[in-house]
Amino acid sequence: MRAMKPADCIPLQSAGFFACMATKWDSQDIATGSIPYLSEENLMSISPRKLIRYTPTRAVLCSGLLVVTSWTYAGESMSNSISKAIDEGSAALNLRYRFEHVDQDGIPEEAAASTLRSRLTLKSGTVAGFTGVVEVDNVSYLGDDNFNNTENGRSDHAVVADPDYTEVNQAYLSYAFGDAGTASVGRQRINHAGQRFLGGVGWRQNEQTFDAARIQLTPADNFTIDYSYIWEVNRIFGPEGPDAEFEGDSHAAIATYKFGQDHSISGFGYLLDTEEIPGLSSATYGLEYLGNFKVSEDFALGVNLSIAEQSDYEDSPLDYDAGYYFAEVTAKFKPVSIALGHEVLESDDGVSFKTPLATLHKFQGFADKFLVTPPGGIEDTYIKIATKIAGIKFVVFYHDFEAESGGMDYGDEIDLVAAYKINDHYSVLFKYAAYDADDFATDTDKAWLMLTASF
Repeated sequence: MRAMKPADCIPLQSAGFFACMATKWDSQDIATGSIPYLSEENLMSISPRKLIRYTPTRAVLCSGLLVVTSWTYAGESMSNSISKAIDEGSAALNLRYRFEHVDQDGIPEEAAASTLRSRLTLKSGTVAGFTGVVEVDNVSYLGDDNFNNTENGRSDHAVVADPDYTEVNQAYLSYAFGDAGTASVGRQRINHAGQRFLGGVGWRQNEQTFDAARIQLTPADNFTIDYSYIWEVNRIFGPEGPDAEFEGDSHAAIATYKFGQDHSISGFGYLLDTEEIPGLSSATYGLEYLGNFKVSEDFALGVNLSIAEQSDYEDSPLDYDAGYYFAEVTAKFKPVSIALGHEVLESDDGVSFKTPLATLHKFQGFADKFLVTPPGGIEDTYIKIATKIAGIKFVVFYHDFEAESGGMDYGDEIDLVAAYKINDHYSVLFKYAAYDADDFATDTDKAWLMLTASF
């Protein structure tokens, strides 16, 4: 649904808002206003999944209709509303250049990818509680595509999953309920907690976003609820790729209670319906605790504990129940922190716990060898050391990977990161990952150099 197609959208007039649905009406009909409104009766017969279906053309047109109609129903004149939205609006430009090199045993050619992501974000001023956001991304190659971008057929090269494209990354309307919370509908960024179960995969040049209806509430002090109904996941593989999207009726919820400033507990649930790959459909429920224990002015202990249970859901052909366990303790003594962690994704008779909508690059090593959990599950025991010297942030990881069941020793990995913020507009980052295989996958070395400019 992310690629440009001939279909555009019908505005659906109901309860003071417009929504969009794929139809045979073309852009000429929309421009001339010769498209019919659906009645309230007809609107109620349309399933939620068919609402707010976005292509780049539809996203911009529909967002505009949403905002304009909301303003009109708020009782303000059209011209005053538009003027206020523009005058109080904002525009942001982010440019991110990256060179990525991959050397992987078993693949004849190394990958060398020189890519530039350009992102323009437009945000309207707030009128009667409503705010509109449209964000457009472009990924271009500087030089030849001497790598497998998952679309170009260069299977003799190592993978760098950054296809070139132009698309609408975000296009949504939000409404603020004062201090009580916000509601948003459209294509949007959704990151839950540490992004272990739901996130935007922000490391890749093409971000993962969600076509969703989301509500975030603060019903009481220190208590938040975040629920999303997701009908399409726009994945990192670009708008035209064979793995570009997941469609389905998915639900994601997390509720968090904070005990003062240093402790919180969250309960979460994810009902994932992935029609393209039914085996990834799953129901997951769990708890997470975050704590910070201040021992002295210069020393503190951070604790992160999480547990979850997962089973098959909807049309999954699998039959399983698998658990997830995570514990991390971080000793923080300025300017150094040392973390020890252990993460387990269980296997149930060859079917493993899975997190297909997570920001997977963030977990189990930057070499990305475990984006799909092996059938035997995985146990990741790691140490992380971080410090800051002369304004440069250094991070070192060591991971030891083993199977949760079956006794396999998968391998180990060393990761290095050096990041420097030059000023408010410019930053530079170097990252390196070296995976040493034993019983799983192959030896892999990856290196990145990234320059970012924000205005």
